[in-house]
Amino acid sequence: MRKQVRTIIAAMAVMIMWPSSFGWAAETFKVGVVDQQAILERSTAGKRALDGLKEFSTARQRIVSADDEELKRIESELKKDDPNVNEALKREKQEQFRVKFENYQRRLQDFNREIQAKQKQLVEEYQKKIDQAAGAVAEKNGLAAVLDKGNENTLRIVIYAQDSLDITDQVVKEFDRQNK
Repeated sequence: MRKQVRTIIAAMAVMIMWPSSFGWAAETFKVGVVDQQAILERSTAGKRALDGLKEFSTARQRIVSADDEELKRIESELKKDDPNVNEALKREKQEQFRVKFENYQRRLQDFNREIQAKQKQLVEEYQKKIDQAAGAVAEKNGLAAVLDKGNENTLRIVIYAQDSLDITDQVVKEFDRQNK
């Protein structure tokens, strides 16, 4: 999927730049760049959404930590060499540990899937909103295209752009206006 997006964007860039390379471009194309991650992190609605995701993750982490402590407690009891504990009780404790450990692993996997699903949902929801805000800014400024410049943590499409082309701050303001 990302490879297709890169190919489409590269083709768009070639189409935009191609006529001007021959010196006979019919008109000038104005282009802007944005950092979508920065829009999400700096906008009021984006901050709220990221805080909600963080709270969700933290709540899940507390549950996992409590389970982890319980497993450690049972494991330390199993390691004690108490002569008063018979073999049947030891086997029962070992079985209890095994079941709790399996449940712990399952819960951990479930929580990771839940968090990933929430992240995906957030990205998809806010991608549409960011696109709308960027479109509004582009229309207001007469831009033919807006490209995502990305950052170290995301897919970088734009390798270099002059600072004057960056409309991220304008899009953050428009995003906040549209998503009060």
